[in-house]
Formats: sequence, structure tokens, C-alpha cells
Amino acid sequence: MSVLKLPVVLVLFSTFWWAPSIVVRSSTLQLARSHSVTPDAGAPLTAWAASLAAQSAADAARVSALVAGSGITNTNTRRGGHRSFVPIAPGRQILSIPNYVARARLGTPPQTLLVAIDPSNDAAWVPCGGCTGCAASAPSFAPTQSSTFRPVPCGSPQCAQVPSPSCPGGAGSPCAFNLTYAASTFQALLGQDTLALESRDAATAVATPSYTFGCLHVVTGTSVPPQGLVGFGRGPLSFLSQTKDLYGAVFSYCLPSYKSSNFSGTLRLGPVGQPKRIRTTPLLSNPHRPSLYYVNMIGIRVGSKPVPIPASALAFDPASGSGGTIVDAGTTFTQLAAPVYAAVRDAFRRRVRAPVAGSLGGLDTCYNVTVKVPTVSFTFAGPVTVTLPEENVMIRSSSGGIACLAMAAGPADGVNAALSVLASMQQQNHRVLFDVANGRVGFSRELCTV
Repeated sequence: MSVLKLPVVLVLFSTFWWAPSIVVRSSTLQLARSHSVTPDAGAPLTAWAASLAAQSAADAARVSALVAGSGITNTNTRRGGHRSFVPIAPGRQILSIPNYVARARLGTPPQTLLVAIDPSNDAAWVPCGGCTGCAASAPSFAPTQSSTFRPVPCGSPQCAQVPSPSCPGGAGSPCAFNLTYAASTFQALLGQDTLALESRDAATAVATPSYTFGCLHVVTGTSVPPQGLVGFGRGPLSFLSQTKDLYGAVFSYCLPSYKSSNFSGTLRLGPVGQPKRIRTTPLLSNPHRPSLYYVNMIGIRVGSKPVPIPASALAFDPASGSGGTIVDAGTTFTQLAAPVYAAVRDAFRRRVRAPVAGSLGGLDTCYNVTVKVPTVSFTFAGPVTVTLPEENVMIRSSSGGIACLAMAAGPADGVNAALSVLASMQQQNHRVLFDVANGRVGFSRELCTV
């Protein structure tokens, strides 16, 4: 068994017309977010507890939305020979969003935006000039100032790939669509322009011409990332699919601590430059939710002892699409199926042997005394074991002297009752590889917090 010890980021012209609102419920596009939640470990205890409650609720809503519908999978992947190392930073400190963000350049001449990077979403979209309801203080994209911008017409293959497209003007008119995103809805039009994610090394930066994205025209609610989003899911409109000839459907990231405000993390694009000795587990496919990254978790340990969990509680059933484990960077706290979490929590409490101080913000195992925190290890098929130390197991409030187990139970019933989610806090400071071309997900230790 291989054991890895891990210190555990579209306007169109105002003359365009819009169809009646269509709520699209798709695992590739309907995602949960919260802009106001920042679990600041140094905040006063009451504010900190409130932020934990809001983030726990946002996590639950996100997971529910991720599994609410189905997407379209593009299995045509060809290995590319290019590479780019894109700096990423936690969006909490910069934009007050749970996503990690990268700098993007869109159009000719390039216009710079700070976009959320989301591996569980397919679409890309940005606020465009004149957008009603978009964040007034955030930059927006001006398509009229780009010589390479083109609207995507109805009847095009790209328009057919958007769930429930609206084409009120018939074939040849601009392709419109409406989406629900957490507590927000927005209206957008499909456009194409040159997109580049900023690279650490200018020599490796590659611009993608005719990148298809949504241009936001009307936004209701505050859940939409203010400068836009680029999806890294597995569907046909994702960055992964639109750049498959460049990067071969391969990427990885190292997430720095959510408390950092530095662009010290990296998003590595392409097979060149990925870790050579990374341990991998098979990437699974869910035909009901094809855009998400499923892996087979087969066991959990607290300290050195395996937690007694029935194999059926972790099993993935591709026929029904239920159960299993997904890797997601937009959820903050790892969510385990209710019986799995209960077993892990009980084993953790027995190992800590200190009085539990009660629940805070949806986290039910908290302590107001100094405790020795055991490691928590996740084992995946392969086998590959990822061992999380204290910094990735507990979230602390320095002002209140409270520390909580940074994991939670999923719902007791419903479509995602048996689903587990390996979330961003447990992924911090290690590299996660998504090699879709070869059907694998990898984990290796990498300190990227500065």
C-alpha cells in the first residue's frame, strides 16, 4: 500500500433580446455558492460560529445542486504537448468566495479578470458591460472593445451543448440561455473570444482562440462570483474539453490554505510537468452526473486504527448513480455519508478523550480545551492512502479557543444521502491530479501555502 502523508477561478450587445426565464437544473451548471462566508479563525466566536453555519449550509446546498441533474460528457480526448503553470489563490481573502481564483485574459487586446476555478462545473461565464445586477465594483468584459469577439448563433454545435438554449430569433440569431446558480439566477448569451489563463512563465502561456463562454446580461442575487468562472469539469464546454488539443485533458492543482491571500498555489495544465511519482486511483464515471470526478474510497482510519465502516456505505453504484466519493474544490468541509461520518466522528472522539463543547455552525465535534489531534486517513482503490495531519483535520478560532473537526455528515435521505465529498480544506497543501485521458486521479504532498 502506498501511503502519502499530506499536511493536510459574457456582453453582449444591449440590442439582443431575451426569452422568458428558464431554470436549468444541471450538475454541470447549477452550483451552490456563498460570497459572504469566510470562516476566519481569528474572528470573534459568535461571528466565527455564524460563518461556519453559513459555510456548512453552503456546502450542503452545493453538493445537493451538484447531484441534482445530469450533464453531457465529451469523451473525445487527445493528448496535447503544451503546459502552463497558472498561479491560484484562495478567493475567500480576495473576493469573499469559497472558490480558488486565477487571473484570466479575455479578448483582443486582452482584458484581465479574476475568475473562479471550478472542477465541478463545465461552463465559463463572465459579467459583461451593461450587466444588470452584476457587482458594480467588479471589472466586466467589454466585447465591443475586442476585435476577436464573436456571438455564437443558434443552430451551432455550441448552442446545442447548453442546457435548454433559447433561440427566439430562430437559426442564426444569438444563442441565449438562463441559469440558476445557488441563490442567484442569470441570463446570458453565448460568445467566443480568445482566452488565456495567466502563467507563471510567460513562455508557456497559451491563448485559446474562439473559446466559448457565457456573457452575463442580467443577474439576480449575490451568489455569482463577481468576475466570472471557468469550469474544469468533464463536459463539452469545459476548459478541459475546449483545450484538449493543447493540454490533453490533464490538469492538477495545489490549493494553499484558505487563510492565505497569496497566489502561491498552482494550476498545472497538460501532462508535461506533472509529478512523476504521484500515486493514482482510478477515475470513475457516473452516467447520471458525468461531469463530476468520482473516485472509489475504500476505507478511513483515525490515527492508526481502521474505522469500522461497511463497504456498502462507501460503495458507488454507477447504474443508479448513487453513493461514491467525488473530489471537489468548491466545497469547503469534507462531507461524508451520514453513517460513515458517524463512525468517523465516534472514532475521533474516542481517540481525543476530551469533553465535546457542543456544535458550532454545523460542525458537531468541537473542543474548548487543548487536545492532541489524531491524523485522519482516506484510502482509495489502488490502494492509495492520503493521511491528513492536524491542520487539515481541525479548524480553529484563535480568539475563542475553539477547535472543530472540519468534516460534516451528509443528509440522512435524498438523492445525495450516500454521497461523500473530499473538499478543499482536506485537499490544501497537496497536489491533486486529474488525468482524464488516462482515467486516473492522483494525490501527492506539496506545500504551496505562503
